[in-house]
Amino acid sequence: MSILSQPQYNPLPKSLLNTAHHHQCLRIRIYCSTTTAAAAATTTTATATKPKYNSQHHLVMAPTPPPQITTPPLPPPPSPTNQQRVMLDDPTLKSTWSHRAWLATGCTTVAVSLLKCVTGAVDSHTWQEPILAGLAGYILADLGSGVYHWAIDNYGDASTPVFGSQIEAFQGHHKYPWTITRRQFANNLHALARVITFTVLPVDLAFNDPVLHGFVALCSGCIMFSQQFHAWAHSTKSRLPQPVVALQDAGVLVSRLQHADHHRPPYNNNYCIVSGVWNRVLDEYKVFEMLEMVVFFKLGVRPRSWSEPNSEWIQEETQTEIPLLK
Repeated sequence: MSILSQPQYNPLPKSLLNTAHHHQCLRIRIYCSTTTAAAAATTTTATATKPKYNSQHHLVMAPTPPPQITTPPLPPPPSPTNQQRVMLDDPTLKSTWSHRAWLATGCTTVAVSLLKCVTGAVDSHTWQEPILAGLAGYILADLGSGVYHWAIDNYGDASTPVFGSQIEAFQGHHKYPWTITRRQFANNLHALARVITFTVLPVDLAFNDPVLHGFVALCSGCIMFSQQFHAWAHSTKSRLPQPVVALQDAGVLVSRLQHADHHRPPYNNNYCIVSGVWNRVLDEYKVFEMLEMVVFFKLGVRPRSWSEPNSEWIQEETQTEIPLLK
């Protein structure tokens, strides 16, 4: 126990208290504190601090400064790895003149089919049937994209005839899904444009029925551009044109949120990539799971979605926003 003594003041004589000028009495406070041997250094510091008096002669202790809180600096944003930079510089992500030529022919055949639909509807004064046929083509295109996507996601490999390159590309897409947003436009669409060219061109040459062309034009056009809809579903909202965002929010094109579920375990749902209108029906009724059982019991082939995801299948959990390289 230590006692901090304060200076004493002798009281004034009573004779002086009756004068016209009165003096204020000084108030004295004695502060006691307990100290231990372990806190000797702290006690020494406390006794060294002299008390202060305010204008009213009240004893005021010096205020204790608030503790300084230091915030550690934020780590710098992650930079692209060398492997990611090499992938972005990969020439297979860029369009060639061959890609552009196939895309141009594919768009031409679809445009011719659409033109025949419109001219035939004008000549026959029938609009309802071609419009309904086009709507049916749009809906079936979404279903077709889902069936095709399911098949190449789960069966075959790079050595599979005809579809080997597509299978390899989709497996690489599951490992690095962001690369589809770095593919140039014609590079992303030329493979489907080639198929559309050989499929729609004979129809353009052989038929003039507006109802048939209404179906063919919408169905083939949606299938050809489905890979672009797919790429938009992987893009961030800030990078998409406002009309595309509006169409995604309205359900006309497959949304970013819906397709994101396809890239999460168990990787066996949301295969449709045009509008996604079929995804809920196919997933709720487990249509693809039943098809997988049929293939397994008939052919003994297990789909990839039954196996544990590995480095060649699973999407990278931590993705960094990679700047476009010039």
